[in-house]
Amino acid sequence: MVYDVIVLGLGGMGSAAAAHLAARGQRVLGLERFGPAHDRGSSHGGTRITRQAYFEDPSYVPLLRRAHELWDGLARDSAVDVVRLCGGLYFGRPDSRVVAGSLQSARDWDLPHGVLDAGEIRRRFPTLSPRDDEIGLYEEAAGFVRPEATVSAQLTLAGRRGAALRFGEPAQSWTATRGGGVRVTSAAGTYEAGRLVVCPGSWAPSVLADLGVPLMVERQVQFWFQPAGGVAPYLPERHPIYIHEAPDGMQVYGFPAIDGPDGGAKVAFFRRGSTVSDPEGLDRVVHPEEVDLMAAYLARVLPTLPGRFLRGDPCMYTTTPDEDFVIGPHPEHAQVTVACGFSGHGFKFVPVVGEILADLAVDGTTRHPIELFDPLRFRRPPAAHGGRAGSPVRS
Repeated sequence: MVYDVIVLGLGGMGSAAAAHLAARGQRVLGLERFGPAHDRGSSHGGTRITRQAYFEDPSYVPLLRRAHELWDGLARDSAVDVVRLCGGLYFGRPDSRVVAGSLQSARDWDLPHGVLDAGEIRRRFPTLSPRDDEIGLYEEAAGFVRPEATVSAQLTLAGRRGAALRFGEPAQSWTATRGGGVRVTSAAGTYEAGRLVVCPGSWAPSVLADLGVPLMVERQVQFWFQPAGGVAPYLPERHPIYIHEAPDGMQVYGFPAIDGPDGGAKVAFFRRGSTVSDPEGLDRVVHPEEVDLMAAYLARVLPTLPGRFLRGDPCMYTTTPDEDFVIGPHPEHAQVTVACGFSGHGFKFVPVVGEILADLAVDGTTRHPIELFDPLRFRRPPAAHGGRAGSPVRS
C-alpha cells in the first residue's frame, strides 16, 4: 500500500501528528521502535507542566494559547483526563530568569497574573517557603498534563481515524524517491508515501545527523517524595505546579500530589543531568547521591519536603544549544518534515506541534509562527538568528 504520510516515532509529537493527519483524511502509517506505552524516551513520568507566562521566550505564547485550546479538544474527543489547570507559581529573586521572564511574557501578551511577595506566597501556599527577598508570579491558566495518557489518547484517535500504527518496528532507513515521495525501510518491510514526518525524540542525533543541528541528549531524573504529614496540603485543589529558581540559577519544578495518599509529590531539576551517548543504554538506576542532592534543595524551599523518598524515574531531554525546538521541512527534501530538540520544555506544546506537522506535511506551510525553530539556523552566522519571532517557515 502507498500511504500519504509516514510518521516515524509515536511519542508525544509523533502520536499528535498521526492523529491530526488522520483527522484530515490522510492515509497514515506510524512506525514506533518500542511499544505503545512509550516509556523509554521522554513521554512518561505521570505529569508535565503546562503554562502560558513563558519565561523562556514570549514568542512561544501564541503557540501556548493554541495548545490550550487543543488540550481541551483532545480531552473532549478522547474522553480522557489529559489536562488539569490547578494554577502555577514561578518564584525566585525578582531578577531571576523564572520571575523576570514570566513577568515579561505576561505583560507582553496581557496574560492574567498576579505578583506575590514572599509573605503572600507563604500565606496562600503553606507548602512553599520562599526566602524573604523572593517574589512569585501566579497564573491560573497553568497546571499539568499527563504524558502517558496523552500519547495513548492520540494513538487511539489516530487509529479510529484510519491510521495504521506499527509498534516494535523501528525504521532502519529512509530515502527520497525520484517522484518526490519517500521510501522507508524497517526490519519488517519497505513502505512508500508522498510525505514523511520524523519525530525521533532522543534518537534524533543519529536519525537526523544530516540536519547539522548540534543536538545533545541529557539524562534527567524525576523524583517522588512522601511529604511529612501526608499529601493533603499538596492536592491540586490547594497546591499549584511551581518552578523555583535559586540564586545560583538552579531550577526545580514540582507538582501537586495526584497519585493517592501514598503516592507522594513529584519534583525534578531542570537541565541538571548527564550527557547520554546512546539512548538505548540509558542508566535507569537512580543513585543515592542524586536523591541526596534533590532532598537538600527541597529542604530549603518546601517545609514538609523532602520527607521520605519513594522512587525515581530517569528520562531524556534532547536539547539544542539555544534550547529552542527544531520544527520544519528538511533542508534537502521538502517532502520530509522534522521535529526534534524539544529541550525539556516541549511536552506542553504536543497538540499544537501535531497540528503544525500536519500543516507542513499536507500544505507545505503553516499559519503558526515557527521561524524560531528553523532547522537551518545553526548553519547561519550568529547574527542571522537574532530575531525571536517571525513568520511561518514555507517550503
